[in-house]
This record gives sequence, C-alpha cells and structure tokens, in this order.
Amino acid sequence: MGIFIIATKKMKNVLMITIIVFVYGCTNSQNSPTVGPWIAPASVNTEINPFKGDSTATGEGKKLFIQACAVCHGEKGKGDGIGGIALIPKPGNFTLEKTQSQTDGALFWKLSEGRAPMASYKTLLTSNQRWQLVNFIRTLKN
Repeated sequence: MGIFIIATKKMKNVLMITIIVFVYGCTNSQNSPTVGPWIAPASVNTEINPFKGDSTATGEGKKLFIQACAVCHGEKGKGDGIGGIALIPKPGNFTLEKTQSQTDGALFWKLSEGRAPMASYKTLLTSNQRWQLVNFIRTLKN
C-alpha cells in the first residue's frame, strides 16, 4: 500500500509539471511566437557540467526528460512529441548536430531560461536536475 501511495504522488508531480509546461507553451506560442535561431550568450559556453561523465546523473536526467520534456520533444528527443504538434517554433530535435555541437553551458542556459513556447525550468527544476538533463540530452545523438 505504501509503495502505491508513493508512486501515485510521484505520478501526480509528473502530471502537474507536464500540464504546466504544456499550458505555458501553448499560451505563449499563440500570443508571441519566437522565430529565428536560439543562441545562448557566449558567456555561458565556459560553464562546466559538474556531472559530466556521471552515469547515475545521466540516468536521473533520463527520468526527468521522460517526465518533463518528452511530451513536446518526444521520447527519443527528435522534437516529435504530441505536445509539440501545434507549437511555433517546433520543439528542438536533440539528435541533430546543431544541438549536440552546443556546449553543455549553452544547453543548461536554454533549459534554465526557456524561450516561448518552451518554459523556463529555472524555478521548476534544481540546478543539479538541469545539469542531469544536459547529460541525458548528450546521449540522444544520431
């Protein structure tokens, strides 16, 4: 019984994050679509990922990705999730070289700051969780 209650609470948290991101994305994409390349400031390129090479952190990043990102970016990170169908611009494809060639600091900054229709994760996820997501995104290469 205790395991069921814990699993249910965790599922509620995942559902809430997904709903918040989806609603935020839908409303922002309709009101103020953002076009053009999304380029992080050069100053973030020197930031060091404290979890680089840490397989445990990458595993945690995968869990977070499934909970918070896959709805729009798709389970394989190709930008083909059901929640991203109507978004402008379309969710990023993490398997592409243009994403994978960005620095860890740039990816972390984008996760932190967001850009319509993508929500900012600065207050939704801890710094460690955002770095864990960067680790997992690195595994999504073609």
